[in-house]
Amino acid sequence: MDKKKIAVPLVCHGHSRPVVDLFYSPVTLDGFFLISASKDSSPMLRNGETGDWIGTFEGHKGAVWSVCLDTNALRAASGSADFTAKVWNALTGDILHSFEHKHIVRACAFSEDTRLLLTGGIEKVLRIYDLNHPEAPLREVDKSPGSVRTVSWMHSDQTLLSSCTDMGGVRLWDVRSGKIVQTLETKSPVTSAEVSQDGRYITTADGATVKFWDAGHFGLVKSYNMPCTVESASLEPKYGNKFIAGGEDMWVRVFDFHTGDETACNKGHHGPVHCVRFSPGGESYASGTEDGTIRIWQTGPLTDHEETKSHAANGSVGKVKVSVEEVSRKIGGFHIAEEGKTKEKE
Repeated sequence: MDKKKIAVPLVCHGHSRPVVDLFYSPVTLDGFFLISASKDSSPMLRNGETGDWIGTFEGHKGAVWSVCLDTNALRAASGSADFTAKVWNALTGDILHSFEHKHIVRACAFSEDTRLLLTGGIEKVLRIYDLNHPEAPLREVDKSPGSVRTVSWMHSDQTLLSSCTDMGGVRLWDVRSGKIVQTLETKSPVTSAEVSQDGRYITTADGATVKFWDAGHFGLVKSYNMPCTVESASLEPKYGNKFIAGGEDMWVRVFDFHTGDETACNKGHHGPVHCVRFSPGGESYASGTEDGTIRIWQTGPLTDHEETKSHAANGSVGKVKVSVEEVSRKIGGFHIAEEGKTKEKE
């Protein structure tokens, strides 16, 4: 029996406290980008392929629970324990808008057309902000039955998705009526809900189970029991033939979508895995954990040549396909804060 190759990830340092959310941008003219949320209050932007740090968004006064980038990776948004959701210029790091809430903001998401921002949190209210008219009255969707944990847009911004921290199920809301039109039933609270890149599936993690739902008629397609309680799961976007999951045992596992068989197990983190996400092309995936690091893993089997070229992402990096010039628009003008020097704020 051949000995399995050990995956050597790119290790991204910089956060001083646990990493609790990750979000990849779509592929843009400048490549693709990865943004991370941490309890250290300072989201970070990175080159999505190499993990190289680009900049830190400074301005929150509490833990940041959720982050996202718009379709063109020109703006970022974050939800925080300081009772605000902020929208940032992803080229300069400047705050564009700061939306006050009455409690902790746990989730945020840009609409597909990038015009609207959806937020949710402990208040049990889904809010929609018009970013073209930020001073206009916001829209509040019908009250959520529990504290909101995740939010997302679907069906060309006609449907909202949300899950709760204190009860099972995923709720689908009609944007026009503001009412719940469907509930996807789960036994445990859904800690991760991802709409696949092609819009076909909703991937959920609840307890020790990963489920895949048809995003059209909302039927359950597949349900797999995991080796431990998992906090996050993500479906490979290009072929849809595998998925990743991470949770309390500190390992990032890869599974076959069709059979549920485990095909790889990546070890290296020193704390529970809070979030996992595939890159937009499926060639790699990232994990963020309690240990404050982000690890970027290659999807395919690594060659010996590639393994020798893997280094920590805050050092030299081999096989860089996205040139420095291609990301210069992101770096240029960004208020660069020294990596790893962010102040810890409670």
